Amino acid sequence: MQGLPRASSSSTSASRDRDGGDGDGGGGGVTMTNGQDNLLPIANVGRIMKDGLPPQAKISKRAKETIQECATEFISFVTGEASERCRRERRKTVNGDDICHAMRSLGLDHYADAMHRYLQRYREGEELAASLNSSSSAAATAAAAAGSRGGGAIQIDVRAELSIFRSGNNQGRPNN
Repeated sequence: MQGLPRASSSSTSASRDRDGGDGDGGGGGVTMTNGQDNLLPIANVGRIMKDGLPPQAKISKRAKETIQECATEFISFVTGEASERCRRERRKTVNGDDICHAMRSLGLDHYADAMHRYLQRYREGEELAASLNSSSSAAATAAAAAGSRGGGAIQIDVRAELSIFRSGNNQGRPNN
């Protein structure tokens, strides 16, 4: 596929085209058999939407379905670009750096910056957890003294990343 992927409500035909059209998945593309199989779970979409609203707010089923379709299309668009990069480089695994690069190449620089910060913090947390699991009890004690809790688990607040993004771009608008 050349250029940017075309936005559509059904990405299965584009997946079959990349896949070679036989539907066995051997070409590296994703083939879906049902239109509902490739959408994000509606319960998760609704939960994320509710998190940004006052507790008494109601969300219609149609609004959830619309956001579900848009979010799924956005994810497919970015991952498709990242997948193309991997294909060009003859790699089979898409990683977080590929997603950040795809966001930049699609003109989503602010999202790429927030994603890169999140990815770095995630990797730092994984490294800390791995070192705590493989090190002696002295290192684990030192990490506990430094404020680590829950056996090396580090929580990354996605909302903090998003608020950094909001404060840099919406200076005239209130953050709700």
